[in-house]
Amino acid sequence: MTVAAILLAGGESSRMGQPKALLPWGDQRLVEYQIDQLLQPPIERVFVVLGHEAERITPVVERAGAEVLVNELYKRGRASSLRVGARAVADDTRTIVVLDVDQPRPRRVIQRLIENHVRASNVITVPTCEGKRGHPTVVLPELRRVRERTEGLRGFLDQHEADVVELPFDSEVVLVGINTPQEYEAAKAKYFAEEEAGGFEHSTQIRRGGHEPGID
Repeated sequence: MTVAAILLAGGESSRMGQPKALLPWGDQRLVEYQIDQLLQPPIERVFVVLGHEAERITPVVERAGAEVLVNELYKRGRASSLRVGARAVADDTRTIVVLDVDQPRPRRVIQRLIENHVRASNVITVPTCEGKRGHPTVVLPELRRVRERTEGLRGFLDQHEADVVELPFDSEVVLVGINTPQEYEAAKAKYFAEEEAGGFEHSTQIRRGGHEPGID
């Protein structure tokens, strides 16, 4: 089984005022931290899709051991970066993990999502907390066929809504997203407090289908 990850880091970070990929996260940059969490078994390859300020971020990504892809059309939005990443995934890939760089996730969350996805032969697996869908999304390689007329990942999920399996977590970390300096500071405080307390666990109740907001 080959598992790959697509880490989307091509946005302009306009509300943050600086590239989110390069924000400090613990003793690393945010993009470094996320690559470290992703680049663990069973994930074999991590593709980081860059756009805005790609020249600054590329050396950091390469040192962390991931593969750089540059989306020259990044101003068209997240869906364009997703398509760049999906096209790079090898034909023998059986599972794809999709995550934004501003959605920091610990490896325990990622690995449990993959384990459940593979064990149950799911088409799509998403984490939830208190009924809200979060990230990352784990999908079959059909994601490579995402087309311009769809709305990226949201469009793909809408087309396959009946196949979505929700894996509940007790931790709100699966919902964390960072867009502003205030959200960044709040996310750091919550994330590292929960990590220190040994959190990030998940419940055992699994739900199939039924749309909930929260996936962009």
